[in-house]
Amino acid sequence: MFINGLIYILGETFKGLYRNRWMCITSTGVVVVTLLMLGLFMLVNLNLNHITETVKEEVEIVVYIDENADRETREELRRTLTEHRGVASLEYVSSEEHMDRLKRQLGGMLEGYDTALDNPLLATYEITTVEPEAVVRLADEFEQYPGVSDVFYGQGYVEDLFTVTRVIQIIGLALMGGLSVTAVFLISHTIKLTVMMRKREITIMKYVGATNWFIRWPFILEGLFMGFIGAVIPLLMIYYIYELAIDWIIANDLMFLSLLPAEWIITELAKYLVPLGTALGILGSSFSLGRFLRV
Repeated sequence: MFINGLIYILGETFKGLYRNRWMCITSTGVVVVTLLMLGLFMLVNLNLNHITETVKEEVEIVVYIDENADRETREELRRTLTEHRGVASLEYVSSEEHMDRLKRQLGGMLEGYDTALDNPLLATYEITTVEPEAVVRLADEFEQYPGVSDVFYGQGYVEDLFTVTRVIQIIGLALMGGLSVTAVFLISHTIKLTVMMRKREITIMKYVGATNWFIRWPFILEGLFMGFIGAVIPLLMIYYIYELAIDWIIANDLMFLSLLPAEWIITELAKYLVPLGTALGILGSSFSLGRFLRV
């Protein structure tokens, strides 16, 4: 009995898809367009977050050590910074090392300059923080420590970076929420048109004793199929577009744009778009059937 019922439901599902193929194509098209827009935005958002996080990891605090500080003060400063729970890593750079770095950067411009006798550069501690967002607060704190001459962390630029990051995240969440609501609305109303075209068929089945779930299953499977296909097509399109974008970046030597790998991106998008597409198709069919089952 179960097998016969399953065969009937599957048969009715494929018959319904074929009989109403143009409406099904329309419904699937709505899913494709909506999820393509959502997927492209998620693609951009994931890469923006990746680039932002990469930049954040490179933000560091440079603590300049007062050249007049005695040995005990310097040792206490080193110990305090090392044990600070907000510090992820600490590197001591002597004034001689700073001068060597400057020589490498300027090439032969310092030729003839006796850096051993006259080195104006201070020794420093280069610090990376556990939380990049804490850079400003920690820099202000470190500046008050005994033995510190000055603190540098890219004042002005770092604050702007964190502000832009927060704005991008807020806009991203708002747009993703708006697109998801739009998808539910469009898919539900499009599938409702399909159900209305089969109103007479549903009414007859109700009168001959068919249960609500027996009637509902073929429509749910149709919605699932349309939602699944409507999610797979955007994934393939996004993968192709993303590969072209990466090839263009490589061809134009724009490697400073550190984009995420295509395979990782598609895997990540599939985790959201495929379940979302199938769920929207099923929900759209279920909601649209509601009033027609009340005979």
